[in-house]
Amino acid sequence: MNLFLVLGVVAALVVGGFAATFLSGAGQRRLSRRAKRVSGPSRGAHAAAQRLTLRVEGPGGLDRMAIRFLPKPDMLRQRLAATGLSVSIGAYAMICVIFGLAIAVVALMQHAPAVVALLAGTLAALAVPHFVTGFLVNRRRGKFSKLFPDAIGLMVRGLKAGLPVVESMLVVGREVNDPVGEEFRRVGDQVRLGQPVEDSLWAVAKRLNLPEFNFLVITLAIQRETGGNLAETLENLDEMIRKRQQMKLKVKAMSSEAMATAMIIGCLPFVMTAILFLVSRKYILTLFTTDMGHILLGVGGVWMSIGFFVMSQMVRFEI
Repeated sequence: MNLFLVLGVVAALVVGGFAATFLSGAGQRRLSRRAKRVSGPSRGAHAAAQRLTLRVEGPGGLDRMAIRFLPKPDMLRQRLAATGLSVSIGAYAMICVIFGLAIAVVALMQHAPAVVALLAGTLAALAVPHFVTGFLVNRRRGKFSKLFPDAIGLMVRGLKAGLPVVESMLVVGREVNDPVGEEFRRVGDQVRLGQPVEDSLWAVAKRLNLPEFNFLVITLAIQRETGGNLAETLENLDEMIRKRQQMKLKVKAMSSEAMATAMIIGCLPFVMTAILFLVSRKYILTLFTTDMGHILLGVGGVWMSIGFFVMSQMVRFEI
């Protein structure tokens, strides 16, 4: 009965979380459509569109509930925005709760103590979504860095053809694949609503946290203050970014041998454990059934973690 009660609670939380997220997203979509209808060439339309945009970006009911319990909601909001997915803070918190409850239920089904199940669910709710979000952020940054030199080159050609800076950015938004095109389209939309170009670019730079894009924003800001040939400056920036990418690839190729060695050495204990489990099961089970074996497993895991960390830091270079 207790298991069915826990499953019922989890199902109710899942349905409630998805319903709240859907209703919040529906309201924001309606306000977004109204902002697009209001936006026009006049100043009054721009002001109304800005007010509606602020309402769209305001937190919903689920978000306000999650912000009360989260320690750093602004940092989490920037992290979720960097993934490129439309995931609100409330939806992220709901995913964490559901995932933690699911792990706790699985632990209870395996006849684990309630304290152990609660601890496992809490750790899973905090760690797994965090690492998944970090993976999505790093993957999107990698795609952006790979396509960014092409965007700079396209801007240089547009400036040489006589296009203004904003129009060149709009061309990049149309011609370059996402996520570069998505970010430049977002800058163009914000400029149409009356926001300055520098503020829109700095918002993207804060969200991406990439040195290459920071170079672009600083270059445009300095050129606007001092003047000069912007096309030539961006051409030099394009060359510098491409050389940085070449150096990163060279470092990756030189460190690939060390990484392969680390992976082989790290996999050997698990491979040997599996082989001994098949060949001499009674011999290897001593590690898992005795107190001394548990101590040895813990010490070995700690030292392996330290070794992985040290080797990962040795092959990581800042360029």
